[in-house]
Amino acid sequence: MNPKYARLFEEVPLKCGVTLKNRIVLAPMTHLSSCEDGTISDEELAYYARRSAGVGTVITACAYVTPNGKGYARQFSAHDDRFIPGLKRLASTIQEKGAKAVLQIFHGGRLSPPSDVPDGVPVSASAVASERKGAVVPRALEDAEIVEIVKGFGEATRRAIEAGFDGVEIHGANGYLLQQFFSPHANRREDRWGGTVEKRLAFPLAVVDEVRKAVAAHATKPFIVGYRFSPEEPETPGITMAETFVLIDALAGRGLDYLHISVNDFWSTAHRGTDDPRSRTEIIYERVGDKVAVIGVGGIKTADDAAKALTSRVPLIAIGRALIVEPDWVEKVAEGREAEIATTLTRDDQARLVLPDPLWQMIIHSQGWFPVAAESEEQ
Repeated sequence: MNPKYARLFEEVPLKCGVTLKNRIVLAPMTHLSSCEDGTISDEELAYYARRSAGVGTVITACAYVTPNGKGYARQFSAHDDRFIPGLKRLASTIQEKGAKAVLQIFHGGRLSPPSDVPDGVPVSASAVASERKGAVVPRALEDAEIVEIVKGFGEATRRAIEAGFDGVEIHGANGYLLQQFFSPHANRREDRWGGTVEKRLAFPLAVVDEVRKAVAAHATKPFIVGYRFSPEEPETPGITMAETFVLIDALAGRGLDYLHISVNDFWSTAHRGTDDPRSRTEIIYERVGDKVAVIGVGGIKTADDAAKALTSRVPLIAIGRALIVEPDWVEKVAEGREAEIATTLTRDDQARLVLPDPLWQMIIHSQGWFPVAAESEEQ
């Protein structure tokens, strides 16, 4: 191994007592490959098995916690006990390869497709549509419904524990329901769940507390709890870095094991809410790094990218698309073969890379996803 990459392979102890074997995390990525009924498919098990041997931690694609929280087609669920057997297969598939298995749990809120939720109407903090193309106006949740969704996160955590996962990641990023409640764009409420920035924190913090309550009640060994968040929103009004400071200060005092920043570029700088010229990753780490571990992510493709990311002092880095193109990324770096890491795809690569067909179709029809050799573009 090249000595400049040695830090990637250091162990990382977490607050709960779990020790990760290295600093590399498989980022949670949508694969669209679960069964139509929300159960785990053989194809997604094979996909995870192919990518779990080198990394220290695997964070799965998100599982929805209530029937009205489904975010997209072919997504798996954790909203009922009947899903535990499949979740158990997923956890053991990852763990058998040597990685810790973390189940990401979420609710789609106003981003849920109408065709995939009861009554055909997505729900959210308020009846305000997303600014995304084709967005519909959601129905504002009643107080009792909000309480039930909070309980849904706790129940999903219990199921993750019973399925043998090593932890859960609460998905509070990418415009989904937890972010919607924190967002001044999506949340126009004037009750206990909205208003000031502190009151907009009520739902995310209630979910965190319910998840930790479930861990205390059901886990018989150390169990990881993380939280993913997007530090800013493009909408006006929208979340700014100044508001994110309020969020992460509150989360850092909640006994979590890590905070996972959701950005496309690890080194991207803030747009609003601070004059600090450093990357958002560095700013966030400096603010909470002595209280809770931080996972940085965004555009890490090469071993040099990963080594540079660690200069920010974040203890953990998540790699996504590079591990789709090169499932042996970690092993090749460890063996001093980083020059052999693949960076492009051809039309013959689907089987070799163990990519489920829905994911493969998404890749080859999405411009800018990552480099694809010219012959693949003909498909």
